[in-house]
Amino acid sequence: MNPLVLLLLLFVGVPLVELYFLIEVGSVIGAMPTILLTIFTALLGGFLVRLQGFSTALRVRAGMERGEVPAVEMLEGVVLLVSGILLLLPGFFTDLFGFLCLVPPIRRTLIVGFLKRAGALHPAPPPGERPRSGEQRTIEGEFHRDDEDRT
Repeated sequence: MNPLVLLLLLFVGVPLVELYFLIEVGSVIGAMPTILLTIFTALLGGFLVRLQGFSTALRVRAGMERGEVPAVEMLEGVVLLVSGILLLLPGFFTDLFGFLCLVPPIRRTLIVGFLKRAGALHPAPPPGERPRSGEQRTIEGEFHRDDEDRT
């Protein structure tokens, strides 16, 4: 998709959709309840993002203590940041996407889909299968020669 079209949709289309939903909801439940509902969703979203952010940070820390690279957890942190921004923006359309990003299975699906599209996630070869030609396989480690000790 053309980046200019994407930016036009982002900066013009999303606010127009937000205005439409705010006007429709306001005409049904009134102006003051609509404003209070918008504030409530921002506060609730901020609380949930904070709660899930702490749990993600703890998983990152635990993964690093085990010597693993917490790549997925770091990307979850990025998605939570975007979710928090969407929830703080006034409106119901952005809140919908913000709350959807707070659901862990949906968040993981988004991250795995992004990694596959970016080419960073490849299926592991079956055990015992040799790397294809042109691919290098590096195994890091230490070694000790036993035959040097005997001489």
